[in-house]
Amino acid sequence: MYANPIAFGLSSFFVLLAHIAMLFNVYINGNYKNVRDVVILGAAVLLVDIAYFAVILFFRQTTYALDFLLILILNMSFIFQSCFGEVGFNVKHLITCIACIASCKAGFILCRNHKLLQSRKKLIYGLAVGVLFVTLIVTLVKKDMWIYIGKFTLQPSEFIKPLFVLACATSIEDQQKKHKVLFVNVVYENITLIILTAAICLVQVKSHDYGSLPTFLSIFSVGFLLRICYPKAKFSKKKLFAVIGVIIVFVLIGLKYAPDYVQHRLHVDIWSDKTGDGYQQSKALIAIANGGWLGLGPGNGFLSNIFAYDNDIVFATISEEWGLLFALMAVLAIIIITAIPLVNPARSYYHGTISACVCAAFIVQMALNIFGSCNLIPFTGVTIPFLSSGGSSLMVSGFMVGMLMATQSPSFREPGHPKQEPSVPAWRWQE
Repeated sequence: MYANPIAFGLSSFFVLLAHIAMLFNVYINGNYKNVRDVVILGAAVLLVDIAYFAVILFFRQTTYALDFLLILILNMSFIFQSCFGEVGFNVKHLITCIACIASCKAGFILCRNHKLLQSRKKLIYGLAVGVLFVTLIVTLVKKDMWIYIGKFTLQPSEFIKPLFVLACATSIEDQQKKHKVLFVNVVYENITLIILTAAICLVQVKSHDYGSLPTFLSIFSVGFLLRICYPKAKFSKKKLFAVIGVIIVFVLIGLKYAPDYVQHRLHVDIWSDKTGDGYQQSKALIAIANGGWLGLGPGNGFLSNIFAYDNDIVFATISEEWGLLFALMAVLAIIIITAIPLVNPARSYYHGTISACVCAAFIVQMALNIFGSCNLIPFTGVTIPFLSSGGSSLMVSGFMVGMLMATQSPSFREPGHPKQEPSVPAWRWQE
């Protein structure tokens, strides 16, 4: 394995120290009836930390930076979710966090070999269409976006995201397979991707899930940009600006002809409609102001009585109880997760496009939640990756972090050949 014992030990110590500091804050400032609640919560957090440190040693990786950031933010989320309103033990969120970790490792294993992924492109498109079809059926039959399994819910549209990222991923070699259609050289796969994107947008509109549209469009925009602007590509700047112009026109048309309730959210004054569409945002802003920089203390906020306090407006809930400073630190941890794969070049162009698409999805989704809660943009109701509750969101976010890990520690084994470790420098781009 590639783990540096000193770096591994220091990183583990830092994560443990961060979580112990949070638990100490819960003990000092938290709202709990019995100190046993804090002890049980602390034992669960530290046990998951130590178990994860042991498990990741069984995975052969070039770097473990994303692993430490993932367990840092997941157990932060578990502590947050267990303290909203009153200090307790959120078993459901702990289970989804563990599922997120398992999903992460699945994403890492499945996405390491870019050659294998490229050879299974038809299967990826087929799975994406299949999940899209399930989403449409659930919407038409149940008039809802969720599948209920006991106390847990699954949102099929969430599982389209990693498949869509893989569909958007490409290599330089793939983009050179051009065909002349009506005197224009085109790549058939690019046309297929545009059709898939249009189908996803139509299903999301039919499901009335307009909040997820910017996330899917950000994945497509970044992926398509890297398709047409790969190194040494002979692509006209005029065509690039034309594509951007077309996207802007479609966005403006969508805003103009959006349903009435969407139009109302675009123009609502939350302070004059505090019991209607401005209810959650006005309460969220009041909670952030009440929390100040250091917060009211874990479990001491009133926002836990507001609908969707633990997902759609979770940033405001954290700000109220833990302080704006701590909420921004949690957001910074997610930003660092997206920054590391972009700072460290991937070893293949295919992996590079995966990194860019995943990071775009995380940043856009996080921005929609935070800016919507703070009334800087219309309220969309999307979740913050890792911080919000929700099984589907956490599992998919974990899988996508696994995809980022795969771009940092790729496998270059050809399908059907014995595994060989890469011997090229990390900074070189391979196809």
